[in-house]
Amino acid sequence: MLKITSSAGKVIVGIVIGASAVGGFATAAGTFSGSTSVICADNRTNALYAAPSNGVCATSRTAISLSQASASTLPATSIKSVVQKVSPSVVTVNVTVGTGGDSGSGSIIQSDANTSYILTNNHVIEAAATSGTIQIELNNGDQITATIVGRDAAYDLAVLKVAKGNLPVIQIGDSGTLSIGDSVIAFGSPLGLAGTVTSGIVSSLNRPVTTGGTASGVNSYVDAIQTDAAINPGNSGGPLTDSLGRLIGVNSAIASTGSSATGQSGNIGLGFAIPINEAKRVYTEIITSPTHTSTRPLLGVYFDTTYTGVGAKVSQLVAGEGAEKAGIPVGAIVTAIDGNRVVDQLSAIVKIRSYAPGTTITVTVTLPSGGSKQFTVKLGSSTN
Repeated sequence: MLKITSSAGKVIVGIVIGASAVGGFATAAGTFSGSTSVICADNRTNALYAAPSNGVCATSRTAISLSQASASTLPATSIKSVVQKVSPSVVTVNVTVGTGGDSGSGSIIQSDANTSYILTNNHVIEAAATSGTIQIELNNGDQITATIVGRDAAYDLAVLKVAKGNLPVIQIGDSGTLSIGDSVIAFGSPLGLAGTVTSGIVSSLNRPVTTGGTASGVNSYVDAIQTDAAINPGNSGGPLTDSLGRLIGVNSAIASTGSSATGQSGNIGLGFAIPINEAKRVYTEIITSPTHTSTRPLLGVYFDTTYTGVGAKVSQLVAGEGAEKAGIPVGAIVTAIDGNRVVDQLSAIVKIRSYAPGTTITVTVTLPSGGSKQFTVKLGSSTN
């Protein structure tokens, strides 16, 4: 039986280093087919480029023979450069409440002359939302007191602020470009071991994951990136990057086969991260909103929690919202959203939550009278 774990020092952190490799080696400049015998590695950044037709690299790049380079040699070169680039923007988040405490990880996402903002998981800092202290430990060991700007338990995201400017900021990527099999790296502070780096691959995409057990009692729903990069308790809230060191996910949960005597689970190769395209909308609203809150998309239905068939059965409509306006009837069973199969209520909620409010989506349902029909629905908006 798989269990999804989500809690500060009890969750993961994964930072991805993804390079798409379809039919060959993926690099900053393109994909190499099996017939290519030489590639060029930049002497400064270690990024890989296709060699000119004559096989001679520019003076600023070093030629690498693909016949001599192993699969592990190429990723190692890229990983080293990504670690050097990303590590200064990764922090450890230490929370103290009363006589207890916990820790997680985070990424510096914005910084000006006086203030810096850090993205992490809500469950990492939730215990300190009403009392307690939060300390940020930078990559160089400096400790800074942080305050909570805002948080959204339903997305398991939170933004912290420190009164220190000009800190190194992580580059934001595009999680929509990921493919299964892309290489990944995990950065963070598992078990309090700051500066830890592990690597793996993107194991799956659009994996419906829900986590609960937070102080607020609110479940988070994630249309997750699944990875086998080794992530452990204390990694929560850390970055997931692609092969150029761009943030493409926020790691927030791990699956385990059971619980240990201490209640903490370790890595078994099943980690889950919040896609950055989803997280970016939330953290941007938290930072820029006068109330430091974020919005959520609203389909305008209640699902039947007792339904055990395939799909998500509509038990009630919200008056005036998108589903009612589109004509979806009570009793309809949602089977797909924008072509993505819906197998149960969880997968329906997760897929809806992955969109921004105001997005127009196609909902495929099985009608109460039988037969399948598609409805075009504009999602509404609610606040956290």
